[in-house]
Formats: sequence, structure tokens, C-alpha cells
Amino acid sequence: MSNATLDPIETPADPTRLAKHRRVGLLFGVVAAVIWGGFLTVSRHGIGEGLRGSDLAFLRYATAGLLLLPALLRRSPLTLGGIGWRRGVVLALLAGPLFVLIGASGYLYAPLAHGAVIQLGVLTLASIALSAWLLGERLRPSRLLGLVVLVAGLATIAGPAIFSGGSLAWIGDLMFATAGAMFATFTVLVRRWKIAALDATVVVSVLSAVAYSPLYLLFEGTARLASASPSMLVEQVLVQGVLSGIVALFAFAQAVHRLGAGRAALFPALAPAVAILLGIPLVGELPAAGQWLGLAIVTAGLLIALRTPAQAVSSPSPAATAGGVVATSPRSLS
Repeated sequence: MSNATLDPIETPADPTRLAKHRRVGLLFGVVAAVIWGGFLTVSRHGIGEGLRGSDLAFLRYATAGLLLLPALLRRSPLTLGGIGWRRGVVLALLAGPLFVLIGASGYLYAPLAHGAVIQLGVLTLASIALSAWLLGERLRPSRLLGLVVLVAGLATIAGPAIFSGGSLAWIGDLMFATAGAMFATFTVLVRRWKIAALDATVVVSVLSAVAYSPLYLLFEGTARLASASPSMLVEQVLVQGVLSGIVALFAFAQAVHRLGAGRAALFPALAPAVAILLGIPLVGELPAAGQWLGLAIVTAGLLIALRTPAQAVSSPSPAATAGGVVATSPRSLS
């Protein structure tokens, strides 16, 4: 997991290769969004069958941590693969079990619609703001317009439920906003610290498993897991632990490196739309007309925000290149 061979922020200098580099980043972003949509649907399925958020977090991080532990042990475990303990702990706090528990606990006070709009909206807004502040990424008019369309699409998907909620709904809303801000900070720090996608995935997964699993077993126990059906456990382990805990985190970190933190942060807004579509076969929920409209609006907003002006892919000056590779400044992928 050493970054000695190639800085993860380096990108091809040739315009054709650079365009391909970005297309691969878009693909990684879509993969992450599709998996997160499945994560939302499968999580709702598990909660409906009697599991709790703490159970899902355990299955997610215990599985991911166990699978990725050999990768960490092979590469300087005492320094977390060269990332360092301070940075590793910070990343695990931001994108580990605490993030899942805070976001999931918000549903104890506020409805699902609030979580879809507030958590993902804050994640996107905070990522773009932090990218401009800490990384110097430019706020192009197309991105700002696309962001407005995205938020409008999320609100349309939520429908009238966005205005519902009891007197304690503000507590859940605050939790959703906190979770969104946490993952936004994780997104920007991965790029600011130039941490490779695999490194970030391994460190977050292993540290989360080591820290959270003993606490879960001590205070929660395995009674609920033991009473769940084998098919349910397999479903949760596959989606929570393998796909969401490893593949999606790796894919999103790749999207951050290839597209920039601000543009990559737009992809999570696709997750509710994907969850709606996946909910048809999995939980038998047919989307309402307004949700179909919201899906179309979110997609349009994403396309607008990700549009790259022609001059952005122009060839860099010879002085900026070396061996066909250009080291990306914070603005290069914005």
C-alpha cells in the first residue's frame, strides 16, 4: 500500500489518455452509487426482518475487516501501510461504524425522506465547499447549476414526506447532517492526503473491525443475528460487508482521485434513485409517479454537474509534463 511507485493523484498528460482517465472515474462513481443504492434497500430489508443498525454495522465491518486484514499485514501494519495512525484513525472515525450509527439512528426521530435529502444533500454541499476551501477546486457554473437540480431531484423523490415528522424530527435531521458532513470530510481528506483508494479502504475496514466488533459483541451480543434466517445473513454479509464495505468504498475513492472530491461527491445523490429501482424486486415497492420524476431530475442534475468544458481537457504545457504523466494540482480534475 505504499505510494512510492506512483502518486495516486498523478494523471496522464495526453488529452486522449486524460479523457479516458476521467471516463474510468465516472464508471467508478456510478459503481459506488449503484452499490450504495443496494445498501439502502438491503438495509431497509434487514431492519424490516428484525435486525438493528448496530447489527448491520457489525456485519459490514467485521466482514470487510476480516477480508482485508491480510492485505494490511503484508504491508507495514505498524504504520498502517504508510498512512500513519493519526490519519488512519481519523479516516476510520469519519467513514467507519460511527458514521453508520449516526446516520442510521437518525431514523429513530425523522422519516426516511429526511435522511435521503438531508444526509446526501449535506454530503454533496459540504464536499464541494471543502474542496474549494482546502483543495482549491473551482466552482464552475455548470457544477453549481447541477447541484441545484440534484437537490431539487432529491426533494422530489422524498415527496410530501419531507415536510412530515414529529417534534423530535430536528434531532434526526441533525444526525443526518452530521453523517453527511463526516463522509464529506473523509472524501476531501483522502484527496488532500493523497491516499490511494486501496489504502483508504483497507485501513478504514480493518480499524473499524478491530475497534467496533468487540464492543458490539460485549454490549449487543449475537441473539438477533442467531434468530435471523441464513439467507438474510448471507444477503447482509454480501451487500454490507463485501460490496458496500469494500467495493463501494474503493470505487468511490478511485472516483475522488480521478475526478476530484467535488465532482465525485455528486454520485451519492444517485443512491436513493437506485434504491427505488432495486426496491421493486427486493421489497415489492413500486415507485410513485413523483419518484420517477425525481429520478429523472437527479440524473439530469448529475449530467449537468459532471459536464467538462472543452478547455478543461486541453493538452498541458510541455513544462508541466514528465514521462507522459502530469502531477495533478488541486484544480486539475475540477
